[in-house]
Amino acid sequence: MDGSSPATPAVLDRRIRHGTPAFRRTNLALFSSGFATFGLLYCVQPLMPALSRDFGVDAATSSLSLSLTTAVMAVGMLFAGVISDAFGRKPIMLASLLASSLLVLLTAVSPSWTLLLAARALLGVTLAGLPAVAMTYLSEEVHGESLGFAMGLYIGGNAIGGMSGRLISGFTADHASWRVAVAVIGALGLLAAFLVAKGLPPSLHFEKRRAQPRALLPVFGTLLKDKGLPWLFAEGFLLMGAFVTIYNYVSYRLLAPPFSLSQSHVGAIFMVYLIGVGASAWMGSLAGKLGRGKVMWTALVLMLAGVALTASTSLPAIVAGIALITFGFFGGHSIASGWVGLRANGAKAHASSMYLFSYYMGSSIAGSVGGLAWTHFSWAGVATYVAALVIAGFAISLKLRLLKPQK
Repeated sequence: MDGSSPATPAVLDRRIRHGTPAFRRTNLALFSSGFATFGLLYCVQPLMPALSRDFGVDAATSSLSLSLTTAVMAVGMLFAGVISDAFGRKPIMLASLLASSLLVLLTAVSPSWTLLLAARALLGVTLAGLPAVAMTYLSEEVHGESLGFAMGLYIGGNAIGGMSGRLISGFTADHASWRVAVAVIGALGLLAAFLVAKGLPPSLHFEKRRAQPRALLPVFGTLLKDKGLPWLFAEGFLLMGAFVTIYNYVSYRLLAPPFSLSQSHVGAIFMVYLIGVGASAWMGSLAGKLGRGKVMWTALVLMLAGVALTASTSLPAIVAGIALITFGFFGGHSIASGWVGLRANGAKAHASSMYLFSYYMGSSIAGSVGGLAWTHFSWAGVATYVAALVIAGFAISLKLRLLKPQK
């Protein structure tokens, strides 16, 4: 159970540092939770063509299986910080993982498109209790010198989960069905919940506060007056919007002629997610040493180069492009999310919630609009649309370079 007494100087000296047993336990638990979050959330992404066939819906409608979840999740994250302030970080993360895993198992047996979407919408509610709270836990419990690396490892868990969810579901769908594939991911979520329950150290710097939803607006208003935070929120929207659009519709392109790949082969391409593990930890650490403003823009340049490669008709070039987009995205997200925690000072949970609200709204809004680009203009439309998002993100990164260093 999380402690609730105010932090003292003696406790502050006990912040978790790199190289300690507590740091290893913390990162294993949060790596597992990140793995589960992205696996549970994105397991349907490579299955969208199969959902289109089984339920008779087009690509844009099939994308609702993901965008509806992320939209509800984004709204829920605005309140996750308040709830965790009242009940503690670890209890909320654990409850979120358990409920989310059970809902994914329910999705696997949904008999109709309407019921499947209802289960996926509820999944957005339950998953909302994890990402923002996990980021807040790290910013409270990990020493500032180790925070960039720890945040990178957590986001690396997201990368592994996203890759594994896509890989396992694609392979299983080829050899069994999409329903079995989704059920397997749900079972892995339950295993991650067990690891969090056993391994995550209790909070030492958590200060319990009474839940006051009405107090949210003034706090959010204060955060929006900061010179950097609104731009970081917008950056999260653009990063995620560009990334999820590529992954939403590349399966449709690669399953169709002239590539005609199988679900297993398309799923194997998602192994480039492993690049995200290294990118998030490495770029997060590099940003901590050189300055976040000096490193952030490079992530956007890499993503733009990757988008250009996906416009090729060569499969190796397309895979290389997806790899560059993945590297740039996870590196940029690692930098931006850690930056938010440092600038937020006493409102870290609320700032993390607002960042992730923008981040997942990018997934929902930009991802759905990308479906229209695919339907009307094929991959050329998708690539052009994503390039515009990345260029806007690059412009924001130049703006962020002008910020004064903060802690």
